[in-house]
Amino acid sequence: MTTTEAGAGAPSATETQTTDAGAAPDVVTDHDRGVHGYHHQKAEHLKRLRRIEGQIRGLQRLVDEDVYCIDILTQVSASTKALQSFALQLLEEHLRHCVADAAVKGGDEIEAKVKEATQAIARMLRT
Repeated sequence: MTTTEAGAGAPSATETQTTDAGAAPDVVTDHDRGVHGYHHQKAEHLKRLRRIEGQIRGLQRLVDEDVYCIDILTQVSASTKALQSFALQLLEEHLRHCVADAAVKGGDEIEAKVKEATQAIARMLRT
């Protein structure tokens, strides 16, 4: 990798920086650089969401064509499951990346991330 490529010279997720002479080092992670947990799977996620979008458009077509109610409901169920599956994958990536990042740093940030994840799970369970 050359120094002109993206990320060159930046500390890796495991490198540390010190704030003051003698002060405890601060951990610098990808999360600090604005990289989200889904970043490495972004292309796959977008492909999956486009497929789900196609399912929703298919539902519109079924209604427009006056298809039998139960057949439409079957497709609604499939679309709902696809969205739930996507949400679970995103949640797993959030836990592995964002919550784990906060755990490494410790302090109040871990409590905030755990609360945030718990609230997201509660929202998913209500649907």
